[in-house]
Amino acid sequence: MQLVVEYPDVLPDALRISRNQFEQEARMAMAVKLFELGRLTSGQAAELAGLDRVEFIMNLHRYGVSPIQIMPEELAEDL
Repeated sequence: MQLVVEYPDVLPDALRISRNQFEQEARMAMAVKLFELGRLTSGQAAELAGLDRVEFIMNLHRYGVSPIQIMPEELAEDL
């Protein structure tokens, strides 16, 4: 499937990146957020971002997101 997102032509220039870089960054940001919210697994998010799972996980730190998504209650229960 395909999702079309319109954005101003000047946006990539304002960020000093190419159009392709901007579009990849947008895909990655969406994948990271959905992973962080627990809506996607790391594998699903990696696929959305167009990366392999290891590369996706290795890049999560750029967004301040931990690769381990566990709720405090779940951790306490596991202990």
